[in-house]
Amino acid sequence: MEQPRTVRLDSVASTQQIARDLPVGSVVVADHQSAGRGRLDRRWEAPPGTALLASFVLPRHPLLSLAAGVAAAEACGGAVRLKWPNDLMVDGRKAGGILVEVAQEKAVVGVGINLTAAPPGAAMVDQPRDELLERLRERLDRWSGADAALVLDRWRDLSVTLGRRVRVELPGRVLEGVAEDIDATGALVVGGEHVNAGDVIHLR
Repeated sequence: MEQPRTVRLDSVASTQQIARDLPVGSVVVADHQSAGRGRLDRRWEAPPGTALLASFVLPRHPLLSLAAGVAAAEACGGAVRLKWPNDLMVDGRKAGGILVEVAQEKAVVGVGINLTAAPPGAAMVDQPRDELLERLRERLDRWSGADAALVLDRWRDLSVTLGRRVRVELPGRVLEGVAEDIDATGALVVGGEHVNAGDVIHLR
């Protein structure tokens, strides 16, 4: 069986591309990504050396998107909270994001966290990159194997979405209402409707 690897790169198109071919337990870290992606095919851009840019190869988990958010928020520390499903927020501004790609045998979790620079309107988590990377690796190992009920409860604890009025941009329509809860699958419950994917905007 192929052994897990840790790959460190100066620059790469995307850490996700490299990680897809590696065994479970592997990590790919880069100083810079030329074609980094976030959720919903958005670009993720950061000047070289200013962000934690890493992809982790993990076992599949039915709630991995939420579990990865919990792991990243805990690794970053007390000021970081979660906007559904897994945006990392500091004082209402986005400090990082997570992209989960699931294959038959494994999943690849891409994490981008602003450390020493951020786009206008975004936030930073000013921490040493290697220390944050090790905390994140440990938390991901823990939460990617955790019981689903524990993941859901911990996500609720860290959420800045629940209880707020939100607008969810869905294909062909917009849904507005109070974000009431998440269900057993991790879907966001808005005004009684269960949303599995969409762009959530906090209204208040």
